[in-house]
Amino acid sequence: MSNLGKLKSWNPSIPQDIFSLNISSKLSTNSDDIKESSKDFGKIVQKILSAAVLYPSCVNDIIDLIQFSYGLSVPFQVAAKGHGHSIRGQAMAQNGVIVEMKSLNNNNNCGIRVSWDSDLGFYADVGGEQLWVDVLHSTLEYGLAPVSWTDYLYLTVGGTLSNAGISGQIFRYGPQISNVHEMDVITGKGELVTCSKDKNSELFFGVLGGLGQFGIIIRAKIVLDKASTRVKWVRMLYDDFSKFTKDQEYLISIHHNGLDYVEGSLMMEQSSLNNWRSSFFSPSNQTKIASLLSQNKIMYCLEIVKYYDDHTANTIDEELKKLVQGLNYLGGFMFKKDVTFVEFLNRVRKGQMELELKGMWDVPHPWLNLFVPKSNIMKFNAAVFEDIILRQNNPTGPILVYPTSRKRWDDRMSAIIPEEETFYIVGFLHSSSGNNECKILDDQNKEILNYCDKVGLNIKQYLPHYNTKEDWIKHFGKKWHIFQQRKTQFDPKKILSPGQNIFN
Repeated sequence: MSNLGKLKSWNPSIPQDIFSLNISSKLSTNSDDIKESSKDFGKIVQKILSAAVLYPSCVNDIIDLIQFSYGLSVPFQVAAKGHGHSIRGQAMAQNGVIVEMKSLNNNNNCGIRVSWDSDLGFYADVGGEQLWVDVLHSTLEYGLAPVSWTDYLYLTVGGTLSNAGISGQIFRYGPQISNVHEMDVITGKGELVTCSKDKNSELFFGVLGGLGQFGIIIRAKIVLDKASTRVKWVRMLYDDFSKFTKDQEYLISIHHNGLDYVEGSLMMEQSSLNNWRSSFFSPSNQTKIASLLSQNKIMYCLEIVKYYDDHTANTIDEELKKLVQGLNYLGGFMFKKDVTFVEFLNRVRKGQMELELKGMWDVPHPWLNLFVPKSNIMKFNAAVFEDIILRQNNPTGPILVYPTSRKRWDDRMSAIIPEEETFYIVGFLHSSSGNNECKILDDQNKEILNYCDKVGLNIKQYLPHYNTKEDWIKHFGKKWHIFQQRKTQFDPKKILSPGQNIFN
């Protein structure tokens, strides 16, 4: 569209002088582009439209955009959008500009570069717009891989590092934000700053888990380690929550030669065998499990993984046997798989494709992710899993529950976790068939949050969403003061990530 055409469809919240900048050819005011960029995975927030979309071909395009806004007496807001996996409009910018980060990937920017350093060992310099699945494939060419993951790999590096980046490896390696050496970040003043623990550390710690409030991640230096080639993947069933959590806590406490991944999930009569996690079980085992579920209504599945390669292929079975010895799962209900390292890490992709075929991927996702202190997990089970969830009796996606430990997190970072040494990650990963069911599930989420609040369970939301400043202040607790200070320092005009609704 010519600049004249753009002016005709122009939103008055952004001065027309923007078209005198070099970025004008990369700026779209086309209503289809705006609608497309103003969508996310959650499909819950749908009426927030930006004024324009920037498709940057280099980092300077983003710097020019932010500097232009920063120089205005009334600046417009800017949101960086990666793979659009937000749940509640966090990467939207009403009447502002959305920066489509993936557009950097089409050009010769940072990309993914593997290096070695005598202090840091192996690492990868990775563009913030890169997908983790591409980081995996690129680093594997060198026999290396990152150590901390998310369950789903089609997320951008900048997106997960702005939250935390968590999966079953977290007890051993910490979240993804604990595995970054350095970053290049564009602040809300339009300055490109290199930061690490030792250099511009306030910005470094602020951005990690900072919900996009202090800067846009352009490059991250990610920790790498020698990659395994295969994994032993085991699932065990429990009918007793106390035994299930005790075993999980025991498994994450083994430091020497322990497991590489520990997760867990709920299984319920209604839907467990239809959701994407069930392709693990053979048809005959599914029948066996279904019969058990009809008696128990709710069961718990412990999921563990041990990596191996040619050097350890002879000893892996013996090691695994030792690790599961003495666990209290139901006899006869242990199921094993042996798959490639990549097949395991990219396991959710297969489920995604199955859901896409059924038309069940591109639907509203009223997810709720919580961190629950260990001292309250039994109460949470009784009130939430065995009451609220069972009463609804309509699980519409996986419900994850697994423990991790504080010691792999750095408290200087913006990410918020409970005060206790051990806490549980609980994820209600709902997919709804339409707006009506979405509302029912969202009401259920509210009921869970109200219960936790009323009884004082001291939970924290992960991928948090709040509507009032008071709720944000409560969420950040003792970190609110420094969070505010960092905002004033790095984004004083409150330009960045308005969709989080923290400062606006």
